[in-house]
Amino acid sequence: MNVHRVTEGVSNYTYTKIISSLQAWNVDVDAAGWLVWLLTPVILAFLLPAIILLLFYMSACIVHFYRHRNNLRAIKEALHKGDLWDGARNTIAVMWDAHGWIWHGYEVEGFDNIPDTGPALIIYYHGAIPLDYYYLMAKCMLFKKRLIQAVGDRFLFSIPGWKLLMEVFHVFPGTIPTCVEVLKKGDLLSIAPGGVREAQFGDNNYRLIWGNRVGFAKVAIEAKVPIIPVFTVNIRESFRSLGLGQWLFRKIYDNTRLPLVPIYGGFPVKLKTIVGKPIPYDPSLSAQELTDKTARVVEEMIEQNQRIPGSITLAIFDRFRTTLPKPCKKQDKIT
Repeated sequence: MNVHRVTEGVSNYTYTKIISSLQAWNVDVDAAGWLVWLLTPVILAFLLPAIILLLFYMSACIVHFYRHRNNLRAIKEALHKGDLWDGARNTIAVMWDAHGWIWHGYEVEGFDNIPDTGPALIIYYHGAIPLDYYYLMAKCMLFKKRLIQAVGDRFLFSIPGWKLLMEVFHVFPGTIPTCVEVLKKGDLLSIAPGGVREAQFGDNNYRLIWGNRVGFAKVAIEAKVPIIPVFTVNIRESFRSLGLGQWLFRKIYDNTRLPLVPIYGGFPVKLKTIVGKPIPYDPSLSAQELTDKTARVVEEMIEQNQRIPGSITLAIFDRFRTTLPKPCKKQDKIT
């Protein structure tokens, strides 16, 4: 069969169908045909490089997976031993680590502040979508062989198909007794005090929205564990919650606890997680005092590392810098 004739026949058929549709819509066929003829080379000129770029990213994924070949062997061993969930967790961790490395140039500063053994309570700022938690969790699984358990909002368990995923990664709604129990077993636990409220109603000024929440401090005091503060640079530039009509969404959330604020983004900004030095257990501090101390530490991390207000464009340019620029002082903030 002559491939050229087949291709030509398909092209003629497609062109005929387009012309028929244009005639039915009373469109100037000659003008439309000229426009198609004019733009086709331009479209192809951008499409072909995009295909090459896609192949490069596929190659990068393969290389990244191969870099974690030891973990892939661990996945295989877990499957042979019958520990299916451990194999699933490691597989997903490799996938998220690859995504963070390729799409955000993700890196962690102060990773050694997360202990290799023993309990600790990780407290972090909640972005519109907590990508940084997924990436940090993946890093801990791949390089420390530790799973960070997490407290999640109840609505996560009502999303179709998510309940089992939450159970496999030990995400739970969390009460003070259950959180203390996890820590007393010697595990890592993460809590975002701002929760869904901070995710929905926070903005690129990076103000903490913790309200009067002191539960995490009560957990740390009762379990007698250190608090590890965590903040990710540019997390609000990767995904953002829509600022329009927030008064309405806030009212709905206050009455129903339904997170309905639209989220947009997925921008390939530079993400860098800062893991601060542990705040040691201090029996002399009350829950409120420990909460205030932790909030001050996180705010200092934001002030020292984050450009305020955050800029999506500049955050994308950060991908091409060898070091992230220091943020402006408060009186010199960009407006």
